[in-house]
Amino acid sequence: MESSTKINNPADIMVIVIYFLVTLAVGIWAMFLSNRGTVGGFFLAGRSMVWWPIGASLFASNIGSGHFVGLAGTGAAAGIAIGGFEWNALVILFVLGWLFVPIYIRAGVVTMPEYLKKRFGGRRIQMYLSVLSLLLYIFTKISADMFSGAIFIQMAMGLNLYLAIIILLAVTGLYTITGGLAAVIYTDTLQTFIMMVGSLILTGFAFAKVGGYEAFMEKYMNAIPSNISYGNVIIDPKCYTPRADSFHIFRDPITGDLPWPGLTFGLSILALWYWCTDQVIVQRCLSAKNMSHVKAGCILCGYLKLLPMFVMVMPGMISRILYTDMVACVVPSICESYCGTQVGCSNIAYPKLVVDLMPNGLRGLMLSVMLASLMSSLTSIFNSASTLFTMDIYTRIRTRASERELMLAGRLFILALIGVSIAWIPVVQSAQSGQLFDYIQSITSYLGPPIAATFLLAIFCKRVNEEGAFWGLFSGLVVGLVRMIAEFAYGSGSCVNPTSCPKIICGVHYLYFAIILFGISAIIILVISLITEPIPDVHLYGLCWTLRNSKEQRIDLDADERMEEPESKEDESEGDEEQGWLKKAYNWFCGFDQQKEPKLSKEEQEAIQKKLTDTSEEPFWRKVMNMNGIFLLAVAVFCHAFFA
Repeated sequence: MESSTKINNPADIMVIVIYFLVTLAVGIWAMFLSNRGTVGGFFLAGRSMVWWPIGASLFASNIGSGHFVGLAGTGAAAGIAIGGFEWNALVILFVLGWLFVPIYIRAGVVTMPEYLKKRFGGRRIQMYLSVLSLLLYIFTKISADMFSGAIFIQMAMGLNLYLAIIILLAVTGLYTITGGLAAVIYTDTLQTFIMMVGSLILTGFAFAKVGGYEAFMEKYMNAIPSNISYGNVIIDPKCYTPRADSFHIFRDPITGDLPWPGLTFGLSILALWYWCTDQVIVQRCLSAKNMSHVKAGCILCGYLKLLPMFVMVMPGMISRILYTDMVACVVPSICESYCGTQVGCSNIAYPKLVVDLMPNGLRGLMLSVMLASLMSSLTSIFNSASTLFTMDIYTRIRTRASERELMLAGRLFILALIGVSIAWIPVVQSAQSGQLFDYIQSITSYLGPPIAATFLLAIFCKRVNEEGAFWGLFSGLVVGLVRMIAEFAYGSGSCVNPTSCPKIICGVHYLYFAIILFGISAIIILVISLITEPIPDVHLYGLCWTLRNSKEQRIDLDADERMEEPESKEDESEGDEEQGWLKKAYNWFCGFDQQKEPKLSKEEQEAIQKKLTDTSEEPFWRKVMNMNGIFLLAVAVFCHAFFA
């Protein structure tokens, strides 16, 4: 790899140290602020969060270091169309806040598999979704973020990869384990501020260096590498020449790398799965104090999602202009010398820009930005994964577990997840495909659509039952795995060395495949549901759209099962006067000392439950949120039309 300015000067190091200290301080402050000693406090921040940390946390949880590296890299290789992935979220966030979250709150659930269990009954769908979600977290989100973070750390600091990642995981794991969701949300808010300030500064430097927007458009179309042949082989010009449609979001439905029907409909299916049914995202909305704060948080996140096109995609394209031979390399041996992989070096576009363009101090700030995006994603995943494991899997294994035991299980699972993440690093290193963002999106295209179809029909079609939902999920998984395994077996290839995967399997664009898979799953769900017994309305009050405002008391399908479970023992802990100082310190560290509250009567418990499932809004704020939501949709339409 070409030598770049390493981050080894006092100004940069000081900025990074200050960043870590401030992050830890915010995490510790949030620990004292929240009640971490209960399931509701640890996993849902006591349902007391206001709109601005929710919106910032939604954004920070979504934007990991994989976005900085992946969006900039794909932008450098193919232009602005990848920014459409970010702008599509503006519409789906409206769907999340206005259609999906009210149902989840009325259902009174903590996790998404728990909602499906209430909606359909039985255990197999809940377990299926919990296990699949945990696998998706490990093999796409965690691996992609750690890989992209490692690229940046190695280029910027020359540190040993394992040492840097273990330090990062230790810090993120510490305040996730101790602080719960409140600590994660408040630190995410700080990370969002740092990300936006740092990336906006870098964008300013990049456009100034390239000569403004008009010069940027002209120079990008001429950013062709000087080495375009190896041996006697002349590489096809389409492999290294910028696409003619580089500055258009909507591209040809047949020949486009991101065809517009796929970007419009296929991407909306993936976004529906990610934004409306994924535990990491929905958990933030469930922590809001009321529905107006949910909607306001979604709107804030929507406006923040406008920015990645300008602060990630376009800087990646500028990096191709400034470092054409490296970022746009096509000769396998040359690419390997630059970035260690033969299929291309577009993934180093953003790190290269930071390391070579930013002055001392600001370079340290940008490394902090990358660390912020990496840490915010990892903490969100750790917290949500521990919620899934504790509430959906551990409670099945230990049906009589006390609340204290559940808190310990959730924290220990985060430690196990960190261990798996570290063990997965060599696999990620060996899979440097050069198309990081495409890798993430294609995996979700093969596994996400059946889940999206199930949730959509569960909420908007009360006729759907457990048999239909399970077999729709299972059939969709089989079809998706066939495509995914075939693609990995043959390899995705590159422009210079195309894959030999048969057209009938790999010839369908992954966004088109998402549409097909969604359709197959939805048809199977509906057909099997229609030929089997429906679920009586008494079990569906508040769980689907047509019955969301019903005043009738719902009888949960798992009510009998829960009645059999004895109340957990609350008097396990000893009094403070009988505890040693080590025991007291341990209880304070985990928040268990906050459990000593008076036992609530049945009426008080019912009043709290009613408050937690309340979706009412003040008429004034409902109108304000609706107007803001409509304006957000108008902004989304304008942005797509302007760059279409």
